[in-house]
Formats: sequence, structure tokens, C-alpha cells
Amino acid sequence: MSERYRQSELLLERALKTIPLGSQTFSKSKTQYPLGVSPYFITRGQGCRVWDADGNEYIDFVSSLAAITLGYNDPDITAAVRAQLDDGVIFSLPHPLEVEVAERLVAMVPCAEMVRFGKNGSDATAGAIRLARAYSGRERVAVCGYHGWQDWYIGSTARHRGVPQCVRELTHNFAYNDLPALETLLKSHPGEFAAVIIEPMNVVAPAPDYLAGVLELAHRHGALLVFDETVTGFRLANGGAQEYFGVTPDLATFGKGLANGYPVSAVVGRADIMKLMEEIFFSFTFGGETLSLAAAAATLDKLQREPVTATLAQRGEQLRAGVVELIERHALGEWLSFSGHPSWTFLVIKDAPGCTMWEAKTLLIQELLARGILWLGSHNLNYAHDEADIAKLLDAYDATFPLLRRAIETGRPGDFLRCATLQPLFKVR
Repeated sequence: MSERYRQSELLLERALKTIPLGSQTFSKSKTQYPLGVSPYFITRGQGCRVWDADGNEYIDFVSSLAAITLGYNDPDITAAVRAQLDDGVIFSLPHPLEVEVAERLVAMVPCAEMVRFGKNGSDATAGAIRLARAYSGRERVAVCGYHGWQDWYIGSTARHRGVPQCVRELTHNFAYNDLPALETLLKSHPGEFAAVIIEPMNVVAPAPDYLAGVLELAHRHGALLVFDETVTGFRLANGGAQEYFGVTPDLATFGKGLANGYPVSAVVGRADIMKLMEEIFFSFTFGGETLSLAAAAATLDKLQREPVTATLAQRGEQLRAGVVELIERHALGEWLSFSGHPSWTFLVIKDAPGCTMWEAKTLLIQELLARGILWLGSHNLNYAHDEADIAKLLDAYDATFPLLRRAIETGRPGDFLRCATLQPLFKVR
């Protein structure tokens, strides 16, 4: 048992007796953090820093899977939630906050004319797909990116165990930035696609006119276009990727940064489509839970009041310049590259002779954690990260890249690992 992570490992051992994987979320579980060199439980967060069960401090570049856009325990959000707590959390009728937050979203998001709330991003994407099917009278869906755990999407991935084959057959993947591939897919089942749902950006930027082309193709084939903005919303711009790229979908889904980590999501879109929410069943006991709505109202207000997205972009450009220079300095350009929007970037790792990308990633996680950096391969910036935090990450990369270089050159990454190599969960991007 690791001395640095002793309490975390004891808690994991205890958790595994009652919780599958020891976590509620795959991406926060032992599948993503190698045993013996990783923490497994966080007890506190402040700004961009978190503390694990053993008291170790980290600068967090995971930001709760990009759900934290302002920082942990942001004072404005915490104050709004505390004030609402005195009045209550859930009631027998709707609370005015439901109207107030919906109005804010309509004012900020280009496609939003009406709004319905859920709790998770998966709720919102599933609701959008059900809406599209109801509106179009069709059943097939074209997907690009990651859209949650529910049957309609996850059945199209390697994690499809338990999903009926008849459901899996209705979902079709298409490659990003490849309009001919999407057109071929839509033509393969003419008149059968209800929706094209896409993350408007993740690892790479859309090619010029790509998103506009997706919109045109979807409409030409009678399908609705849905932007899954679970991550890009309130990160690329206040109005999401649709504002940033100037392409307005029929429907969009939001979550994560909508309330700086409080559990609320939203389906928004054209009023004529959204009105069908009165006909389909999309209903939650906790859909109007007020603490999350108070957090959402305060978050949206702060986004409009302060230069949040501009600051994320500025910090991200600082990080990009530093990492690109380090990759070049350490002669790792054949195996490492840097991509993504400045607020949500990726260190892209390729297989090398004698060192797979999973061995390389495991080594990077091991060494960065030891240097006080919580990292999973992407840099999910939040408003609390400052220039000094970016500099500390760059210092950690500068210290770690020589080890990675030696692991690749020797073809013996195991000599540098103090843990077992991670295994892939499933590929979604």
C-alpha cells in the first residue's frame, strides 16, 4: 500500500464492498487512476485546488470533468445557494427560479426559445432525441461525440452490454469533419433519421463551414440538428459553441458548467419543437430543485458580469504556447501533440515503438500526480486558474517529459512505472 495515498486506498478497499468500481462515475474511478500512485477520494476543493483523503494538495486540471467553470466553492455561487437553502430545496409546485433561469438561457443562447431542465447531461441529450423523434415521426439517430449513458447512445459504443439490439440498430456514428461521410450515412436510410446530434467541438476544431454543412445536410434529409453543448456551453462563449461558431441548431443540450458543478442540465431550442415537451414524457421529481437553480442563476449572472470565457481562452493560450515549446524542446513531437479550444485542450498521445499510448499516459499521470497536478489527459480550465497555476503545470511537464522520452527510447516503460498500465474504457472521440 502506498504511504502517500494510504487513506485513499483504504477508502477504495472499503468502497468496493458496497459500490461497483468504488465510484459513481467511470471517469472518476480506478479505471482512470492507476493503483498505487493515485488518490481516489477528494475531501475538499477551493478555487482550482483540491485536497485528497490523505491531505495531499493538487492543482486540478480535471475540474470535475469540466463541470467547474468558475472554480470550486466560488463565493458568489456559494452565497446564492446558502441564501436559497433558508427557503427550501424542493416543493410541491414550481419555484420562480425555474422561470428566472429559463429566461436567462433564452437571453443568452441563440437557439433557445424554450427550456426544460434535467439533472445530468444524459437527461438532456435523451430528452432532445425523444423530442426529435416525436417531432419528425422517425427513429434513427446520427451521432458524433459522447452523449451520455442512456441506451439510445451508449448502445453505439463498446459499452453496450445490457442495451437491446433493436435499440442499438437505431443509432449510427459518423466521423467528425467529414461531410461526405455524414451525407452517405443519411442517404443510406432515406427519410428515417430524426436527428443529427454532435458535439460541435471537442479534440479538434471544426473545418471551415463544417458545422453549417452539418446543419444543411440534416435539414435536407428532414432531420433536426442537435448540438450537445454539455461541455462547450458557457466555456467557449456565453452562448456556447453555437454563438462562438455562428451556427444555430434546432435544439441544444447543456449541463456541467451551467451551474458551476451543481446538478442541473437543460434542453433548449425552437419553440415549435420544445412545445412537444407537453406531449412526450420528460419529467423529474428533482427537475426544479432550487439549490442547483440558484447556482445556475448566479453562474449565468457572473458569466455576463465578468470576463470568464475570455479569461479561460487567455490562460489556455498561455498553456498551449508553453506545452508546444516543451514538446519541441524534449523532441517528443512524433508522439505528443496539443489540440482543442483553449478552454478545453488535450495532450494527444500516440503509440511509440515499445511504448503504447496507454503506457505513456499512465507514466504521465503517475509523475504529474506526484508533483501535485490532477490530470487525465485534458486541461479543463476554470476561472480560478491563474498564470502561476499554468506555470506550475508547465514546470511539471518539463520535469516529466524527459522520463517519457527515456521510456520511449528504451522501449521499456515498465522500468519507469510504479503501477500497472491503465486499460482503455471505450473510445468516444
